[in-house]
Amino acid sequence: MIALLLSWLIAISCKQKQSLFRPISPQQSGITFNNKIVESDSLNPIDVTNIYNGGGVGIGDFNNDGLPDIYFTGNMVACKLYLNKGSLKFEDVTDVAGVGGSKKWCRGVAVVDINNDGWMDMYVCASMDKDPQKRKNLLYINQGVNKEGIPTFKEEAAAYGLDDSTHSTMATFFDYDNDGDLDVYIVVNEILPNVNPSVFKSKITDGTFPSTGRLYRNDMDSVLHHPVFTDVTKQAGVTIEGYGHGATIADINKDGWKDIFVTNDFIANDLLYINNHDGTFTDKAASYFKHTSANGMGQDVIDINNDGLSDIVELDMNPEDNYRKKMMLGANSYQTFQLNDFFKYQYQYVRNSIQLNEGPRLNANDSIGDPIFSETGYFSGVSETDWSWCPLVADFDNDGWRDLVVTNGFPKDVTDRDFIAYRQESAPVTPQSNTLAQIPQVKLHKYAFHNNGDGRFTDVSLSWGLTTTAFSNGAAYADLDNDGDLDMVINNINDEASVYENTMMDTKPKNKHYLSVQLTGDSLNINGLGAWIGLYYGNQQQAYEQTPYRGYLSSIQLNPHFGLGEVSTIDSLVIKWPDGGKQVVMNVKADQVIKINKSDAREHYDWFVPALAQNNLFREITDSLGITYKHSQEDYIDFNIQKLLPHKLSEYGPSLAAGDLNGDGLDDMVIGGNSYLGASALFQQSNGSFLRKVIVPPVDGMGKDFQDMGIALFDADGDGDLDLYIAHGGYESKSNTAAYQDLFFINNGKGDFQKDSLAFPQNYTSKSCVRAVDYDKDGDLDLFVAGRVDPWHYPGAVSGFIYRNDSKNGQIKFVDVTRDVAGGLNNIGLVCDALVTDFDNDGWPDLVLAGEWMPLTFFRNEKGHFKNITEKTGISDQVGWWNSLAAGDFDNDGDIDFIAGNLGLNSFYKASQQYPATIYAKDFDNNGSFDAIPAIYLPASQEDTTRKEFPVPGRDDLVKQIIGMRSKFQNYKSYATATMDQLFTKEQLAGVLKLQANNFHSSFCRNDGNGKFTLIALPLKAQLSALNGMVTDDFDGDGNLDLVINTNDYGTDVSVGRYDALNGLMLRGDGKGNFVPQSILQSGIFIPGNGKALVKLRSKKDAYLLAAAQNRGPLKVFTSKKDSRHIPLQPGDVTAEFLFKDGRKQRQECYDGSSFLSQSARFLRVGNQVASVAITDRNGKIRKQSF
Repeated sequence: MIALLLSWLIAISCKQKQSLFRPISPQQSGITFNNKIVESDSLNPIDVTNIYNGGGVGIGDFNNDGLPDIYFTGNMVACKLYLNKGSLKFEDVTDVAGVGGSKKWCRGVAVVDINNDGWMDMYVCASMDKDPQKRKNLLYINQGVNKEGIPTFKEEAAAYGLDDSTHSTMATFFDYDNDGDLDVYIVVNEILPNVNPSVFKSKITDGTFPSTGRLYRNDMDSVLHHPVFTDVTKQAGVTIEGYGHGATIADINKDGWKDIFVTNDFIANDLLYINNHDGTFTDKAASYFKHTSANGMGQDVIDINNDGLSDIVELDMNPEDNYRKKMMLGANSYQTFQLNDFFKYQYQYVRNSIQLNEGPRLNANDSIGDPIFSETGYFSGVSETDWSWCPLVADFDNDGWRDLVVTNGFPKDVTDRDFIAYRQESAPVTPQSNTLAQIPQVKLHKYAFHNNGDGRFTDVSLSWGLTTTAFSNGAAYADLDNDGDLDMVINNINDEASVYENTMMDTKPKNKHYLSVQLTGDSLNINGLGAWIGLYYGNQQQAYEQTPYRGYLSSIQLNPHFGLGEVSTIDSLVIKWPDGGKQVVMNVKADQVIKINKSDAREHYDWFVPALAQNNLFREITDSLGITYKHSQEDYIDFNIQKLLPHKLSEYGPSLAAGDLNGDGLDDMVIGGNSYLGASALFQQSNGSFLRKVIVPPVDGMGKDFQDMGIALFDADGDGDLDLYIAHGGYESKSNTAAYQDLFFINNGKGDFQKDSLAFPQNYTSKSCVRAVDYDKDGDLDLFVAGRVDPWHYPGAVSGFIYRNDSKNGQIKFVDVTRDVAGGLNNIGLVCDALVTDFDNDGWPDLVLAGEWMPLTFFRNEKGHFKNITEKTGISDQVGWWNSLAAGDFDNDGDIDFIAGNLGLNSFYKASQQYPATIYAKDFDNNGSFDAIPAIYLPASQEDTTRKEFPVPGRDDLVKQIIGMRSKFQNYKSYATATMDQLFTKEQLAGVLKLQANNFHSSFCRNDGNGKFTLIALPLKAQLSALNGMVTDDFDGDGNLDLVINTNDYGTDVSVGRYDALNGLMLRGDGKGNFVPQSILQSGIFIPGNGKALVKLRSKKDAYLLAAAQNRGPLKVFTSKKDSRHIPLQPGDVTAEFLFKDGRKQRQECYDGSSFLSQSARFLRVGNQVASVAITDRNGKIRKQSF
């Protein structure tokens, strides 16, 4: 008997561990609400677009008994109010309460005490009906409880001025004008008969478009003794059209005034109305966000990484599995991308978005600007949850980090590609019923994501018990049973509502504490909406801005809930009331509902932010230097040639090189151009400003398109000045054509350059970088030139080249000796960057290559001959899209380590040893076009979650590249199940070029000595976008090498979207090979665009400068605010040994070019902790400087 009981207890324990949420059946809960929708010939998803947008959930203690009650809005059915009777049992009191919805098509419900009488009211949005009278919103004023304890309500929308008859979605109450009372913003979503919401058009921004949100001001009526609301939409300037699904109120810039974030469906952009403090708003979405979700659904504005800043979660419709992706997503359209620009729309991508708040940006001269957000959905692991509606962002497991639950599903998938094809091909006389019968349903399980505490989430849908499929829309969380964890309530279409009990606190675990906060405000805002709540414990914090209107169409519980993990006492609880009042409660015990009353607030606060930053390491000074350069180029569409490219190859400029061009002792710059915009020089003047001079004029004529790639400033002829070599690359012109012939210019010593077309051999390879190196130690500088791509034949391998300097008697001549001294460079791959470095400390300059679909590749210089030793390095199996290299002794052990920039982790493309990213390339259909088909591993379907290798492109895109695929896969369904090995026959795959990548982490490449290396992923912040130009130096003066990086890549497949999440980045080194990312305010580095090259140089006054290039953007120059000395390097200097005052040593090398398309000026930065520097030249001669 005891053994049987023990087995039962173990089984129960295991069951509890396996499932966080337990579904409560309608029989147990008493909740039988079913948002049932019945289609007809006139009411169906073909004729009525928004038919299945669903209903919401409102949580409120309507009878003031201490238990949260539940209200459901119905579309074709009555709304329902269920009173909480305890123990997760509920009673339907709708009829007595009088809140059935008046037979209207009800959508969102905002629970609010609108008259501040202590009884929660409800404002219900109505929509859909053609008759405006039947679309008037409902305001249910709580009259208190009857003798049976049931709350009764009176509908008074007209009396309050809130009988709005637009096609409203949801309302959110807040104080927009800081007068202490609650105003309201109403989200509107109306599909007009003759306006296609998916077609670009000029935006209507004057409020005349019917589908435009509304703002109502609260004006207290002293006669009526309740507010009357006045429509102030136009005078407030919230007049931009859209198809709204939700709005969240937040003081997003922390200036003490509430802002409005609106998610819009279809092509309309999301809106971020920033409060101007004068009763008006300005939309700054395009400034705060670099892109958003395309079909903005539900959303929340809430801190997900516990940094005290509000982030944004926005849902969309991208499926996780291959089958649904291939059945739903349409063909790529570069034209859509171009139309975005033409009509001035913001970039939008079909996927969920996580917008991480990076804090304020820094503008020129240390001025603090608006916040900037980084979109990290792919990195976070939450970007693909299919047809999604409501995000519930809350700490469901009480570990101190907010998790995410997503509702989803759609009864009739009108986006199904086979259905769309059927409609296009069906006869005009086809009965509507037949057409409707062809539409598949999308019944999905809800997704649950556990917050890992590092910006990433883990899919725990199965282990948390969310396995039941449904068409789920609005949802809310609340502690329904007052046990200290958050339960969930979900409004389903054509199914009974879901109630999930959270079992986390059932066993009262000792490592799962919580705190709930109950706010009591003043007579104008009794529930304290808009208050900021901060928790502080140890070195942790949590923040919450009080508003219950979160997710989709719903109102969550009023009391903010904080999970605390193992923390049983918090150091302080800080409440900041909207009017500036503040109170601090110390040493708060966990596991309680703490009551906070505004009347106890004795302190005052404000949101003052200084105009200028104080402690940043760099200051932007571009304007003060007289620099106005902005890069431009024609928008060449690489995808018109090879339609399935993962990214462009024509958008990598501009390159940068710095050095003294005219012998005046001042550092100048050369900026690469292209066939449209020639290369230029920026000459530093005696007053410290820069003057631009064109070196290479634009090229006229067709078929000569190119990009300036690598630039080398080096003394080719030994006359003491810097000559100029410009490598030509790109993808625009045909392979092996004269457009890709590099240019060489002789410097007359005064900065005047004369073209010399005979000094170098003919080479029509499309190239990347160029590096000067005395590889044979004969006293002059030779060149390494890297091939980047075979245009129109990606990803075919190309070669690198060694040009030996055979100049004599003033006659400049370079000879291609690659075959003799570096045969391994023949067809080495797709090289993006190269570094000349003595990685084995033998005194001979070696070569390290970073390339796409390549491992980091090491060539050891064996007395003038390069030998590929990659296989012996220990990292030869780590293949990535490596694109940049920087070097330094980052662990202070006397040898040179490397930083290797890669794709990062914030991309649709994922790669690992188990699931590599692959590309298959061949002219499969023998039509003269090189077909390159990327493939990755995806879950096969909702039912079969096994990861299999599938082609990345959809059927339409593959057919564009290989027309024969149309007949092989005659419908989308057949293609949606086809793995890569089913795409082609074995005969077709004969001779295929197959490349794989298994590591997309940007990494620290630690030199372990003896030709061995170890790759260690850089901090997660550095994985948010592509890393390009890099400069290594001790920027903070602690004696350890730091790193500043130029970032991002906009030349991506338009369905994947721009890699734009970084704004430049500084990594602070600790001298042990570890790095700490610095915020914008800490570093002062803010390069928000398509960052490319990055170089260092000195100003007239010997200040340390960094110059950052941006593709189609302005050149930005930053100056270091930290004092340092600078030692100019001589042409032959190769290494420097730093001896610090505390005895530490550090090795540095002296480069003629380092990192992506970059060559810095040659000097050493010496901090105050340095005792001496010993510099060695290529002949072994040492000179020492002590301090």
